[in-house]
Amino acid sequence: MKYKKHLKSVIVSALVFTFMLISYGCSGISKAEKSFNNFTEKWAESDYTAMYEMLTSESKEYISEEDFISRYTNIFSAIEAKNLSFEINGDKVKDDNGVTIPFKLTMDTITGNLSLDDYKVSLVKEDGSYKLNWDEGLIFPNMLKDDKLRVSITPAKRGDILDKDGQLLATDGTINTVGIYPANFNKANFQEKISEIAKALDISEENITTKLEANTNPEHFIPLVDILPNDPKLNSLRNREEEGIIINSKIGRVYLGGEAFGRLIGYVGNITAEELEENKDKGYNDTSLIGKAGLEQVYEDTLKGEDAAEIYIERDYDKITIASKEVKDGENITLSIDSALQQKVYSEMSGEKGAATAVNPKTGEVIAMVSAPSYDSNIFTTYISKTQKAKWEENDHADELNRFNKVYAPGSTMKLLTSIIGVENGVIDPNANIDIQGLKWQPDSSWGDYKITRVIDPGKPINLKDAANFSDNIYYAQVALDLGSEKFIKGLKDFGISEELSFEYPMESSQISNDGELSKDILLADTGYGQGEVMVTPLHVALFYTTLANEGNIMQPRLVTSENSEAKVWKEGLISKDNLPTLVEAFTALVNDSGATIADGAVPGHRVAGKSGSAEIKKSQDDTTGTENGWYASVDPDSSKISMAMIIEDVKGRGGSHVTVPKVRNVMDYYLNKN
Repeated sequence: MKYKKHLKSVIVSALVFTFMLISYGCSGISKAEKSFNNFTEKWAESDYTAMYEMLTSESKEYISEEDFISRYTNIFSAIEAKNLSFEINGDKVKDDNGVTIPFKLTMDTITGNLSLDDYKVSLVKEDGSYKLNWDEGLIFPNMLKDDKLRVSITPAKRGDILDKDGQLLATDGTINTVGIYPANFNKANFQEKISEIAKALDISEENITTKLEANTNPEHFIPLVDILPNDPKLNSLRNREEEGIIINSKIGRVYLGGEAFGRLIGYVGNITAEELEENKDKGYNDTSLIGKAGLEQVYEDTLKGEDAAEIYIERDYDKITIASKEVKDGENITLSIDSALQQKVYSEMSGEKGAATAVNPKTGEVIAMVSAPSYDSNIFTTYISKTQKAKWEENDHADELNRFNKVYAPGSTMKLLTSIIGVENGVIDPNANIDIQGLKWQPDSSWGDYKITRVIDPGKPINLKDAANFSDNIYYAQVALDLGSEKFIKGLKDFGISEELSFEYPMESSQISNDGELSKDILLADTGYGQGEVMVTPLHVALFYTTLANEGNIMQPRLVTSENSEAKVWKEGLISKDNLPTLVEAFTALVNDSGATIADGAVPGHRVAGKSGSAEIKKSQDDTTGTENGWYASVDPDSSKISMAMIIEDVKGRGGSHVTVPKVRNVMDYYLNKN
């Protein structure tokens, strides 16, 4: 009996001892894991100072705090590590020396998402808590003391922008860098060479001197400006290496269309901190280029590529790859733009502020889209000369405004729409003669002092053809009033006014009025002849006039044909088959017939329809200080090759809309006769 009691006591003691051992072991592992979690939490937060404090004394003798922080900062910045997460991925092992914990690190890097699952960390008891034994394996697994971490980046090629014929408008090409090698430059004729370079490059001498004075290493190349290889400014600076004038080459964005394309194509530039933050998950880094304006900006996601990247360990002559990503070049985009036509339009608008858009009536392809004045996009990827700065100051930086996507009051170009809506609704009988007397009119005294005015009183009753030719505001105001706001608004909406325009370039929103209504008769009447509060882009006006050359339909406008290759009808049946000849006749007569008021818009050998218009910008009807914008829209209803609208700003006192008419006529003449 005593033996049994003793045996029971021994068994209980053994179990208690075993439990204590297990508890002690579990407690040790738990505390070690807590220290591990602390360490990885600080790692994820890039708090390398706190991480260092968790190292053992022996580890701190192995690496200084300064070196520790520097290594983690430099390496994890270089690989652009973010979103670090840690996971214990195996059995924790406790022995006499402490606890070993295997873990996995997952993070986003310059090569993409990277997962490394063969880390191990040893924790030992020191000063009452668990500390980490550190070596280079806690930077990357298998990394040794003298290894160096390298990051290699191969830039992707940005996509090209091409015109309709495949001609390059924007591409990655060669750019020269003009600079100075001080060791040779300073030997002789120092000041003379500074003056010569400044004159040749059209930059200030101070600019060069400042850069030279800031340099302390005579063997260090000092870049001055980037410049296109074919720029004649380089001619006198070539082959001057012995004098310390150096021309190096690099890859950069090159634009081939000149000023005619500047506002359309735009340009790229160095990414800003704000842009980097906005695009933080799109593969950019602080040396990336990004679209700043025009199609370069609108199509940034398509044009930009993904750089190839490799993270590797350099060990003596060996290279140990940790992760890599292949290069992915950007995609090209092809435009519907006819480069020669674009250049012709821009040359006609030289010295003016305005915009023009031309479309193919049958396909909806935008064949020209111009804002004037514009800029040569190359100045933003090379440098800005003194002459260019002076030009900007002289025109008050007018080229900073993109005008082709802005909305304007359409003026009398609107009279085509009022004519179509009136005829289609039976309000206008094209052959009926309307007796309008005098140059001013109002329906009754409820309008107070406000009257509709017209420029010409033909002295006889007028029909639709006469009203279009004389651009009779009173006639068109009466049509709008006869239609009433409901029918007129519906008609304007049928043409897409106030509708969001699906187009590859962002356009300002068109409107019928400020509140979308025409509830007041004066506003309704004014809208009938293109004043009031109606606002449209030059693209809208060009599209309106395609109805005369496309059986009363408007095609969906298209600019980037590489993604929008199919011609589609946008607005169908705006003019019925029976009414189309009458409307074509009315709007060709005012250009081509005897007594035409826009005879200067006629194109020899071709019948063109069109309408000019002056949109007044003034505070009240009696305001004499306001300005005028001059419109002209023209279309060839027979061959249906082109419909074009142009607006020139501030034409008051210099011919009104007839400043615009000959410019459009010259473009139409060129385009209709070039093939």
